[in-house]
Amino acid sequence: MATITPQQVKELRERTGAGMMDCKRALEATGGDIEEAIQWLRKKGLSQAAKLAERVAKEGLVGAYIHGGGRIGVLVEISCETDFVARTDDFQELLKDVAMHIAASQPRFLSREEVPAEVLEKEREVQLARARAENKPEQVAQKIVEGRMGKFFEENCLLEQPFVKDPHITVGQRIQEASAKLGEKIEVRRFARFEVGR
Repeated sequence: MATITPQQVKELRERTGAGMMDCKRALEATGGDIEEAIQWLRKKGLSQAAKLAERVAKEGLVGAYIHGGGRIGVLVEISCETDFVARTDDFQELLKDVAMHIAASQPRFLSREEVPAEVLEKEREVQLARARAENKPEQVAQKIVEGRMGKFFEENCLLEQPFVKDPHITVGQRIQEASAKLGEKIEVRRFARFEVGR
């Protein structure tokens, strides 16, 4: 049986908002695997972040980030439930982190649900043509396309990109952690990235 450290329990608690003992049980049940423990808590209905997702976020802030001597600029709107939370240091740090991430990683879309159907169709066609060019059988080619589409979402959708300050988590997970810590629903509403000459 894996030894569960207080640091693991603390990290899981920060990411989910679940109780200390629930986090410890989840880690014990999953052999210390944080990602599996998050899913374990969600299945048991113990993750605070899952409950927060159903609430309405009408407050928030717009943040700006300018990089490279004014060559790259980002505007991002992140919402929360109360203006009190929007004024906290944790929320403002999240806003800055997300804006910085957008400047560095150039996401094209917020989430996979926001990718236009024609863009998805074109990408699927390209990936299917690549798989067929590799002489893969049709069934295998279809599976390869699905795998490559997952990579497409990871590269182009903000919430699925590995977070620049901690590539072990996605931007979406970074937002969930902040949501659990602050006890409110938090979401990125929209963003715009500008780069001189593009």
